[in-house]
Amino acid sequence: MDWKQFLLQQFDGVVIADGTGVIEEFLVGQSSFLYEGTILHTIQELERRVFEKAIFSLIAEKERQSFLQKTRTGLQIITKVFKYETKWIYAYSKVEINSKNTVYKAIPAEFPFIVNCPEMYEVYEKLRKTAKTGVTVLLLGESGVGKEMAARTIHVSGMRKKGPFVAINCGAIPENLIENELFGHVDGAYTGASKGGSIGKFRQADHGILFLDEIGELPLQMQVKLLRVLQERTVTPIGSQKSYPIDVQIVSATNQNLAKLVQEGKFREDLYYRLNIVPIHIPALRNRVQEIPDFINYFVAKFTQKYDLNVVLTDDAVDYLCTQEWPGNVRELENSIERLVVLTETEIISSREILGILNLEKKPTKINHFFSQVLPLKDAFDLVEKELIEMAMARYKSPKLAADMLGISQPTMSRKLQKIRQQEQLPVKTKRAVLEEELDKRLRSIAIVTAVTIPLKLVQQAIEDEKCDATDLLTKKLSDIKRLEGIIHWVYVFKRSQEGNLIHVSACDDFVMANGEEYQAPKEVIKAADDAFKGNVSITSVYEDRYGSWKTCFAPLMTDEGEVHAIIGYDYSQSYITMELKRLGHQLNVVI
Repeated sequence: MDWKQFLLQQFDGVVIADGTGVIEEFLVGQSSFLYEGTILHTIQELERRVFEKAIFSLIAEKERQSFLQKTRTGLQIITKVFKYETKWIYAYSKVEINSKNTVYKAIPAEFPFIVNCPEMYEVYEKLRKTAKTGVTVLLLGESGVGKEMAARTIHVSGMRKKGPFVAINCGAIPENLIENELFGHVDGAYTGASKGGSIGKFRQADHGILFLDEIGELPLQMQVKLLRVLQERTVTPIGSQKSYPIDVQIVSATNQNLAKLVQEGKFREDLYYRLNIVPIHIPALRNRVQEIPDFINYFVAKFTQKYDLNVVLTDDAVDYLCTQEWPGNVRELENSIERLVVLTETEIISSREILGILNLEKKPTKINHFFSQVLPLKDAFDLVEKELIEMAMARYKSPKLAADMLGISQPTMSRKLQKIRQQEQLPVKTKRAVLEEELDKRLRSIAIVTAVTIPLKLVQQAIEDEKCDATDLLTKKLSDIKRLEGIIHWVYVFKRSQEGNLIHVSACDDFVMANGEEYQAPKEVIKAADDAFKGNVSITSVYEDRYGSWKTCFAPLMTDEGEVHAIIGYDYSQSYITMELKRLGHQLNVVI
C-alpha cells in the first residue's frame, strides 16, 4: 500500500498541491463534496467554489494545522493541512453527527429526551404509558440522571400537554415556606404574606402536571398535609376556609431510598404507597454509555448556538468522554460540554484539549484477583479473558469501546460475547455441570502441581518399610501440602496390593487411617484410583464412605520411565464443594 492509498483510507478526500496552492492531484474517496467534475486548478479556487470560508492564507505560519470548515451545501468538514516531502496535503473528513448510533424510537421532537439503549427505551415506554393515563408516577435514580426531563417528557407526550407543567424542589424551600408554596394563602393570612394572596403550585398546575422534585426532603408535617390533598383532591389555602378542587397528575422524584426512609420513620408509609403507584427507575449514565455520544452532539449543538460559536469534537474526544465515570451523570456531562465549548481555543476539540480544559482523571479499575489456587495456564487464560471481557462491558457498555480498550477487533469481541452469553443461557442443570467441570479442572490442577513435589524415592522407601524415617518425612511433606493449599481436607498416598486393593502408605498428620490399612473404597473411588494407576489424573463425583461425604482427586506418582509406584489422593469435603460451586457461580456470573 503506497502513501496515497493510506491517505484515502483515513480521509473522505485528499488534494495534493504545491506550496503556491497549485493542485497536482485529487484523491477522492467515497465523498464527492470536493468538486463535481469541474476542473479546479488551485486550492484558492477550490475554496471559493466549495467552502464558505477560505483557509489558504492561514497555513503559511505552520506546517501542520487543522481547521473546521463548512461547505456551501451545509456540511461540516475537518481539514488537516500538512507537508509531505515537497508537497502540501489537504485532507478532508466529514463531521458525522450520530453516525455511530441507532435510536430505538423517535421521541417527541419538542423535548430532547434521548433514548439509545434498551434500558432507556424501557423507561420511555413506561413514561409514554403513564402520560396517556395520568397515573401518579415516582421517578427514581441518582442525582443528575434526568428525572425532571423524564417528568417533562410525560407532560409533552401525554394527555395533559396543553395544561401547565409546574415544578417545585421540596428540598430547596425552607420548611416554614413550603406549605405556602404548595397550597397558597389568602390576603392577610400571616404576617408578611404577599398582598392579594397566592394560589400555590397545586392550583397553578390544575389540568396539568405537578412535579415534586426531591420528595424525600419533604418535612414530616408537610407529608401529612400532602397526603390529605392527594386523597381528597382539594386544596385549602393558608388562612382560608374554602377548599378548591384540583385535577393534577402528580409526578414526584427522589435520589433517596424511600422504602428505607419509611423504615427509619423519616417518611410516612401511607404517603409512600400513594406516590409509588408507578415507580420508574432511570439508570445512571455509566450504565448507558452508548447514549453519551448522542448527549455530546446535542449539548455541543445547544451551546454553540447559545454562544454563537463553531465547535466540533473529534471521534477520539467523544470516545475519551465515554470512558469517564460521570458521577454527576447527565448534568455533569452537560456542564462539562458547556465548559469545553466556551473555553476551547480551537474549533476542533480533541482528547488533548479535553485534558487541558476539564482536567479529568481516569480512575484505575480495581481488579479482584480470583485465583486462590494454581491452575493450568490455558484454564487461567480462559478465565482471565472472560473476566476482562465482562469487566470491559460493565465499564464501557459499548462492544466497540470495550474491544478498543482490550485491543481486539470488534468481530472478535462479538464472537467472544456471543460465546459467553450462550453459556449464560444454558439450562440450570447444564449450568451446574459447567461449574462442576470448572471446579474439577481446578482440583486437577492442584493435584498436577503438588504431585511433582513428592520425591519418588521417599515414596518407595515408605512403601518398603512403613516404620522408616522416610515415612515421617513423607507425612511432613503431605501435611505441608494440606497447610499451603488450605482447602484440602486430607492428603494421602495409596499403593496397590497384589490382590488389587488400596493400601494406605502415608498421609497428613490428622488422617483417620493407619499406615498399612486397607481402604474399603466405594466404586466411584475404585474407578478413579484405577485410572490414576494407569497414569492419569482422575477425579470422583461426590460420594459417601464411613468417614463422610467427599470429592477425591487422584494423581499418579511415577518414575521417569512411566511406571506408577503409588497414587496421591486429595479429599475435599462436601461442604467445601458446595461453597466453591457457589463462589465459582458468582465469579463466572452463572446462577444455578
